[in-house]
Amino acid sequence: MPAEMDTSEDFLPRLDLDMSFDILMTLGDPCDLARASCVSRGWHEFVISNGLSKQLCLKMFPQLYGVDRVTESCSFKSDGETGSSNTKEWDVLEREHRVYGFLSHCARSIVDRECISDAISASSTDNFPEEGINNTLEIRDRVGRIASYWSSKGQKNPAVPETLIYKLVGDLSVITEIDIQPFKAFFQRGSPIYSAKSVRFQMGYSKASLDLDSVDQSCHISPNDKFVWTYTSPEFPMAQENCLQEFKLPKPVLCIGGFLLVELLGRVQRQEMDGLFYICVSHVRVSGRPLTPTFGVEIIEPSGKFVLKALSYKKESLPESSPRRISSLELQRRVRNLEYILNMLRGNVRDVEDIWDEEQDDSDEEFV
Repeated sequence: MPAEMDTSEDFLPRLDLDMSFDILMTLGDPCDLARASCVSRGWHEFVISNGLSKQLCLKMFPQLYGVDRVTESCSFKSDGETGSSNTKEWDVLEREHRVYGFLSHCARSIVDRECISDAISASSTDNFPEEGINNTLEIRDRVGRIASYWSSKGQKNPAVPETLIYKLVGDLSVITEIDIQPFKAFFQRGSPIYSAKSVRFQMGYSKASLDLDSVDQSCHISPNDKFVWTYTSPEFPMAQENCLQEFKLPKPVLCIGGFLLVELLGRVQRQEMDGLFYICVSHVRVSGRPLTPTFGVEIIEPSGKFVLKALSYKKESLPESSPRRISSLELQRRVRNLEYILNMLRGNVRDVEDIWDEEQDDSDEEFV
């Protein structure tokens, strides 16, 4: 623990519990909260006993209300001089402090990257496999002279929706944005664009272990029979334009279970040769921050609760951020910040003043 603060300067004991809680929760940044826990022994006990790291995580990601318990692959020795550290309850609080603190830090510090791992199933496909869902993983709308896109079956009723299901990278990801490019049929007269009227997204987990290698994409997988969706986005209008349209979520979402459902709602384009309405998509991209293999989840059926697992606290285990390069000074600052947060969560820190002295703001920005 760092050197003790002069108790005559410590305002926290003079305030009631609710006010102290509200003040510390305004910090928002997990690094600041970890630093606050190192100000004095009293602050350390207050942060841990009131679960402030957990409360910060719940504020960032309401999906974490489904956590039944947290576990660690690493074991830590309790501080025998701190409060109720000899009790099982205090050990649980310390573990939650570490796990939630590191989770919130990782969720903020990792740079967004592509998060789709596999295309799983489409509610319908007009010509399989030529117009299958796998084509939506290709960033181009044609490969050589061959068009690359997914197409629904035709419908007389333009209100009939379609769905696309994807597996994300790992079972735990922070998703910030989903982009979709409607397909422009350059080989048809007038080059019609087969967009949807609007789009909505759901995220969740499979009800039973899903063997992705055995999934037959020509057979529709019912999104409601096979999956539990823990998040549903607002409905976004889609333009009838052949470009990658960005649908930014109102706030970052923690996808627990690693599956994404894209709901394409309503049809706008009728095909001239048969008079039916179609939806066609050339590309789907999901931006976010994969937290696997640093963290994992285990779904507890049939309750739907889950175990949040901290599998590693080593910075080397964090997923790659992005293909974008960053300056060497910025990279050093990120590594230093990560080392500080790990040491703080473990209770192994130097004086807080030393940390603040080294935390110099620099103007280095990411560059492509």
